[in-house]
Amino acid sequence: MAPTTPRQQRAEKAARAKKLLSGQSLRKNDLADEDQEWEWVYEKSEKENDEDSSDSEDDDNATTPKKRRRRTASKAQGGNIVGARKGSYKVKIGDVVLLENENSGTPWVGIICYFLLDPDGEMAANFLWFANEKEIGITPKTKKLKRADFLTNELYITPAQDINPLESINGPATILSQEAYTKKYPKGLIPKRSKDHGKTFFCRRACNTHTASYSEEFTWGDVDLDTEKELAGYAERIASETGSIKKKKGKSEKSEKRKRVDNFIDDDDEEEVADEGTPRKKHKTSNISTPRKPRTPSKLLTPSHKRVVVKKPLEFTPLGTRVLDPEHVYNSPFQTARSRLHVASVPTSLPCREDEFASVYSHLEAAIYEGTGACIYISGTPGTGKTATVREVVAQLNASVMADELDDFIFVEINGMKVTDPHQSYSLLWEALKGDRVSPSHALDLLEREFNHPSPRRVPCVVLMDELDQLVTKNQSVMYNFFNWPNLRHSRLIVLAVANTMDLPERTLSNKISSRLGLTRITFPGYTHEQLMKIIQSRLEGVPGDIVDSDAVQFASRKVAAVSGDARRALDICRRAVELAESDILDQAPPNTPSKSGKGDKVSKSFGKVTIATIKRAISEATTSPLQQYLRGLPLSSKVLLAALLAKTRRTGIAESIMGDVLDEAKRMAKMATGSNAIEYLLKDDVDRRTSSLSMKQPRKVPRVLGMGTSAIDLMEAGIVGLEARRADRTGKIRLSIGEEDVKQAFKDDPEVKNLGF
Repeated sequence: MAPTTPRQQRAEKAARAKKLLSGQSLRKNDLADEDQEWEWVYEKSEKENDEDSSDSEDDDNATTPKKRRRRTASKAQGGNIVGARKGSYKVKIGDVVLLENENSGTPWVGIICYFLLDPDGEMAANFLWFANEKEIGITPKTKKLKRADFLTNELYITPAQDINPLESINGPATILSQEAYTKKYPKGLIPKRSKDHGKTFFCRRACNTHTASYSEEFTWGDVDLDTEKELAGYAERIASETGSIKKKKGKSEKSEKRKRVDNFIDDDDEEEVADEGTPRKKHKTSNISTPRKPRTPSKLLTPSHKRVVVKKPLEFTPLGTRVLDPEHVYNSPFQTARSRLHVASVPTSLPCREDEFASVYSHLEAAIYEGTGACIYISGTPGTGKTATVREVVAQLNASVMADELDDFIFVEINGMKVTDPHQSYSLLWEALKGDRVSPSHALDLLEREFNHPSPRRVPCVVLMDELDQLVTKNQSVMYNFFNWPNLRHSRLIVLAVANTMDLPERTLSNKISSRLGLTRITFPGYTHEQLMKIIQSRLEGVPGDIVDSDAVQFASRKVAAVSGDARRALDICRRAVELAESDILDQAPPNTPSKSGKGDKVSKSFGKVTIATIKRAISEATTSPLQQYLRGLPLSSKVLLAALLAKTRRTGIAESIMGDVLDEAKRMAKMATGSNAIEYLLKDDVDRRTSSLSMKQPRKVPRVLGMGTSAIDLMEAGIVGLEARRADRTGKIRLSIGEEDVKQAFKDDPEVKNLGF
């Protein structure tokens, strides 16, 4: 090797000084040559390995075939793995080491509990982690419990354990007692030029970073931590002292919890727990926007960190408000009934969804408890309670977190109808995890780095992706990333995908995406009329006056169940019926003297109540709205275009369709028509004039593209559909701008559309 010049020596010396000043630990190439690989050190062959290594240092040819066979036989015989070696660097069970942290410059500190091969066949070890004061109190609940008497270079031993590859080991570390540390460093600081800077710490307490619960002070080093059994016992001890061991439920408590899951917390005691510890939906949204770990712009490890402006979440001073009971706000029973029947009102329970609730709850609880990733696909027609059930499950899981029965988790909801671009999902997820608002492309890079590298104290994250069909892009990259991240070993990401069609992954997504979605699928069927009756009656429970007849509720439930089973549609009809009954009383003339015949008394008994006749009036209003009248007065070509667009949307599960595909769908529907009017109107005889012989001229059937294109433009001007570039090109996109239920209701009794098989 050529001798180094004085200039090179000065450069190397400056680099080492810079490394010491920055507080960085040893790098991998400082431990051993990069060509070296990790190898196990076995309990039975440890002495032999040492002898072989010393012999190889003395003489490279000293290893005889007999020795090689003995070493191989010793390894084949087995024996416990007590350490690992890479070149001249060696680690064993009970050693305190530094581990690389890809997301920040500060390395992690952990104790090696045991060695193993991870599922990928890579040499790894299980570590018992230390934490500094910055990693405690990352949630609003735990910030209040965080201690303020921490000192420089103080670490807390935690009950958290995680498996990391041996390649992430960055060098040795030293943990001292507080007395030994103070004696060695009286000022409490380690000089930056010292070789112990960034590698020596002291420990006097244990702490659970999720709950910010501390143990009493102890002297580090009083307990031997040299074997796997001793480390396991010590981990259990600190877990019990910091309250990390969940409460063991007896048989009665388990049955009570099962009853609570089935009945959605009905008894008074559990309602009090939910009121005190479970944040409501709006309160949960505010918790999501709270940053989990505040960071400064200088800590953003990106090439463009100088141009990133970290926006802090807005903080408002809460005003003194009073929450009044609806009975005190609304003067009449009609107003109370209207408020409870509104689709935006939050009910105290979700009836008729007990089985689906229990299924979603069990899957989420298992994934959060085990710290693994998962994908759950939830499908069902609109108005079947999918999103409401998931939110209720999250509320109950959060109640378990407040009761210290479950580890903490992050919840973020991404609605495809509320984002202008599907790629904004990356920014929303990163803001929920770290509290930083960045661009979608920057958020994607940060999320890739976050989920592909292990983190010993990562909090599980539950993502609700509502209106999944609106998040499908051309290359399907958003769907691929969100369904691929939960499969990564260190992500701890749980994705709940909610869509309106059961076969959306198979019809819309590619095979590599649908295969990552997994087999956990939960279907929400449409409500039956009995279930709709139960839902409406639960909303009207406690309304004074008995203003809604049970027969009227049954009639409305049967009408809606026969069409779609949409609970929101049934609530809207009943709410409108209550409004009509209230308006009848307000429009009533001053009461006259009742006649002797008693007819006035007979009229007053049914007047001002919601009866079957009132429900019929409400349904008639819904079907005879200006939109319904306009749809029923459309020409046949426009009706067929809307019917074809709706059929195409239901088949593919995508709101947008190609105009040419819709025209082909209209052609197929015209051929299926039982009457001849539609075929004669939609298909015309066209003579092929390219042939010169009159005998060769034969008529052929082609769809009336020009007529259908004109109908599409008329519907776009009326706001019924949306066209790409406002032109009816065959390659352009078209989508429905109104609800599907409005189109179904308008064409339900239309004989022309019925003949098309709609």
